[in-house]
Amino acid sequence: MSDYAAEAEAVTAAAERAAAGFAAAGFPKMPARALLALVSSEDGSMTAAELGERLGASAAAVSGAVRYLQTVGFVHRVARPGNRRDLYALHDDEWYVVSMRNSPIYEKLAELTDATAETLPAGSAARARMAEMARFYRFLNSRMPALLDDWENEREAGL
Repeated sequence: MSDYAAEAEAVTAAAERAAAGFAAAGFPKMPARALLALVSSEDGSMTAAELGERLGASAAAVSGAVRYLQTVGFVHRVARPGNRRDLYALHDDEWYVVSMRNSPIYEKLAELTDATAETLPAGSAARARMAEMARFYRFLNSRMPALLDDWENEREAGL
């Protein structure tokens, strides 16, 4: 095996381990694999065929993964003039901008847990736990913008 092939294999294996971690944390498995393949690629973009080859996945699996990543705002499709194959590329903003600034997930979780709390008996321990969960998600949601600002300052200081 050439040095280049060994290096590419090591990168792929590391990206797969990271994707498994994302999946364990609740991110869908195939989108996690596709995202980490894109992040670990030199250009931050690949065609569907390249993703399929890198991931050892079917065209349908890749299509579903990139559709999910497009829906949540992690990637976008780039048409290439004179080429029928579009690229799937990471946005210019880093993934953390998408995941923290543009995601209503914590507010949605707060709404869902509030709605569940309302179905539980007033004064019950279960209702109190559910309401506490909603408060926690609202707390996270309120802190995310400042946390992202702190990260961007940290990132700039480290450049």
